[in-house]
Formats: sequence, structure tokens, C-alpha cells
Amino acid sequence: MKKAAYWTIAVVITLVLSIYQRMTGPTHPKKVVMELNDASYKMKLPRSGVQHDEIITLNDIPQSHGNITLHYRRYPTQDEYTSVDFKYLDNKWQAALPVQPVAGKLQYYITADGKNYPADEPVVIRFRNDVPAGILIPHILLMFGAMLFAVYTFLLVMTGRVYAKWLKITVGTLFVGGFIFGPLVQHAAFGPWWTGFPYGTDLTDNKTLLSFFFFAAALATLKWKYNRWLVGLAVLLMIAVFTIPHSSYGSEYDYTTQQLKK
Repeated sequence: MKKAAYWTIAVVITLVLSIYQRMTGPTHPKKVVMELNDASYKMKLPRSGVQHDEIITLNDIPQSHGNITLHYRRYPTQDEYTSVDFKYLDNKWQAALPVQPVAGKLQYYITADGKNYPADEPVVIRFRNDVPAGILIPHILLMFGAMLFAVYTFLLVMTGRVYAKWLKITVGTLFVGGFIFGPLVQHAAFGPWWTGFPYGTDLTDNKTLLSFFFFAAALATLKWKYNRWLVGLAVLLMIAVFTIPHSSYGSEYDYTTQQLKK
């Protein structure tokens, strides 16, 4: 198999994993279909907001249709829901969720014609600081670069080719992306530098730590005759943990203690 084929397979697997992680993550907008006057309207309700009022917009719904209401409360609390009516501004219906402390969450839903949207359970949105593109983009590129190089290394291992160079590149990329730019992004968004083991339960930090541990072990035992099996295990583990939704069990503001929980 030619190198071009290896890279093609590695790119496809990485793209599939990145799309899956994006679509299943708790910060991905919630897709909802609203039924009004025998017509269907598609909406994307945000589940991540920066430190300003988050405007909920309903596009394409005619101005003639009124009585659309937004209900929200702090999460997780037993507060009573606050209700505000949508207003038709700039050719779309708009209502605002109030700004919350960093990592603070709101639970919200919409009512129209006596029906709740979403119908199953309210949407939860978490607020954060805006993260500069100068650290966010390198972090994203490096993390998915690490996955790409890991998959390429795995293909070399499985076909009996020399893989030491790409194993080193994988470990280096994962370290820089996960342990240099990762904490920078975490600090910019929520304040703490690290919220994984042993300080917190953030699955994003913990899965990065677990993956790096296995790759570091594989690199340290590079001359071991069974090293390729350890490399294969490290890559498969990395693929498995990358299927865990991004930002799960992340930082959360405790409204009772008025402190950030990691």
C-alpha cells in the first residue's frame, strides 16, 4: 500500500471522528423543529455562550405569528422559570438569556401554540469567556493533528513498516496540543489551567492525560520486541476516548456556594 493510501485512510478516519465528536458534544447547538400553522421551522438552540447576553433567534417564522415565549432558570437549581416574550427585530424573532458567571449554566425552553420546544427536556447552555483565536485554533489543529498522526502510525504498525518517526511526532503533537495549548484554552475560557485528574472530573482533560500516558509508555519502550502491540493499543485507546463527547463533565459554576466547580 502506498503512502498516499495510508494518508487518505488516516484523514478519513480523523474527519469522521472529529465530526462525530462535534455533533455529540454538549456544546453543539440543539436542533429542534417547531410546528406552527401547519408549517415546520428548523431551529438551532445554542448550548454554549460567551460572557454577554445570549440572543436566541428564530429565523423564517412570519411576523404575523405571535405569542412565542422563552422560559429559563439557573441550572442545576430548583428556581422558578423566568418567562420573556420573543420580539420581532431585524426580520426574526429574538429573546435574550441573561449573562451568567463563568461556567454558569441556564436551562431553557420555548413555548409556542401551547407546545414546548424541545419537547423532551429543556436545553442547557454554559457560559464562558471568549477564547482568543491565537490559542484556540492551534489547540484544535494540534489535537486533530495528533489523531491523524496516530492513525497513520497505526497503519504502519499493522503493515509491518517502520513507525518510530511517526510515533515520536504523534507524542510531540499530543503533548503540545493537550498540555500546552489545552491549559491555555481552559484558562482563557473558565479560569483554571487544569480540571482533570487529580483536580477535577473534566473528561476532556482526563482523556488527554490517559492517551498521553499510553503513548509515552509506547515511546519509552520503543526497542521492546512487543512495542508495536503497545503502540496499537495506544492508538485504539485514543480513538476510543475521542468518541467521548468534548467538554463532558467540564467546569461548572455552583450557584449555592458561588464558586467554580472543576
